[in-house]
Amino acid sequence: MFNVFKGKKIKEEIDRIKKEEIFDEKLESKVRKILNNVKKSGNSALVLYAQKFDNIKISKAKIKVSQKEIYSACRKTGKEFLKTFEKLAENVRAFHKKQREEEWFEPLADGALYGMRNMPIDSVGVYVPGGRASYPSSVMMNIIPAQLAGVRRIALASPPPINSYVLAAADSLGISEIYKVGGAQAIGALAYGTETIAPVDKIVGPGNVYVALAKKMVADKVGIDSLAGPSDILIIADREADPKFVAADMLSQCEHDPFARAILITTSEDLAVDVLCESRRQFKNLKRKKIIAQAAARGRIFIVENLSSAAWLSNIIAPEHLEIITSSPQKLLGEIKNAGAVFLGGYSPVALGDYGAGPNHVLPTYGTARFASPLGVYDFIKRQSFLAYTKGSLAKIKKEITMMADIEGLDAHAAAVNARYC
Repeated sequence: MFNVFKGKKIKEEIDRIKKEEIFDEKLESKVRKILNNVKKSGNSALVLYAQKFDNIKISKAKIKVSQKEIYSACRKTGKEFLKTFEKLAENVRAFHKKQREEEWFEPLADGALYGMRNMPIDSVGVYVPGGRASYPSSVMMNIIPAQLAGVRRIALASPPPINSYVLAAADSLGISEIYKVGGAQAIGALAYGTETIAPVDKIVGPGNVYVALAKKMVADKVGIDSLAGPSDILIIADREADPKFVAADMLSQCEHDPFARAILITTSEDLAVDVLCESRRQFKNLKRKKIIAQAAARGRIFIVENLSSAAWLSNIIAPEHLEIITSSPQKLLGEIKNAGAVFLGGYSPVALGDYGAGPNHVLPTYGTARFASPLGVYDFIKRQSFLAYTKGSLAKIKKEITMMADIEGLDAHAAAVNARYC
């Protein structure tokens, strides 16, 4: 199940973690070929890859989901799902409303003015993964911040056959531009456009390694949210933690992907033993055993001397999800610098954040929490600075501007200023 480390072995294992790579370089040529084909052949490439990768025959005319298909999905999922989804969506909406940024304008001397404007990105493509599971929660987490930012056009792409819950969730949020296309080819279609799909300005949403590589390769053409790797969880726990909770949360993260990462850092050797026992017991009752077993084999348990050491290690690893299950979790929060999202106490599992407590579940993975943030309204806003100087206010800074231009050897810049006073 999970591997246990203590003492000097911890440092060696941390070094191994830091060297782990998200991408397999051998896949890059395959992804590049897919993207080039989509750019060149458009819908024909999408039809080809639907057959090749999703084992589904689809005509060019059926790439876009029809209103009839959306209506059928809504009937299939039922009113209870929509009621639940809308309740959780409202939690997410309320949280993200607080992320709206205000514009500012400031007058300067002699009638000059400067400031910052905020404008929504015009069009966004949302990728919702399929394959191992259905993800209506990803619909919620990616679309609501974009809507709150004021994005005019939101297009959704997901591998065929698109799950009925995904279609119903999109319809609940007012999204009708939905395409039956997945993988790297979906990213290519959203970035370059096809006969059916108009290109977008930014692409968001998680996916497999092919999707991540494709986003990396089109980042010179469109904006992207992040280069997401497999999901990960780190739990800091002391002897007061319930081993059932810890084991359940580690296993829940393992069921996402064979390459998912689950780590426990604890001050208690007894808890480590209990978590191992609980993990084996709970594992027997879970459905996705093959995936969980592969991920758990890569899981780690670190036994440390104190909670400060645990926080220090956590900051080095910079997890996507961090749970603090200790006697005083809020006290330890002050020592945490690097984490995508933090869950405090035994009754705040990651699953709570995944499904609509409020915060976004699209988070920086695989150590990128050192410099990246959760997806939010701010990801769909462009900031634009502006200046409005008068002849008098420009004159007051003219000498300094022309001096800097001369130092940099850009005499035309200096001349552009001086021309206004000839």
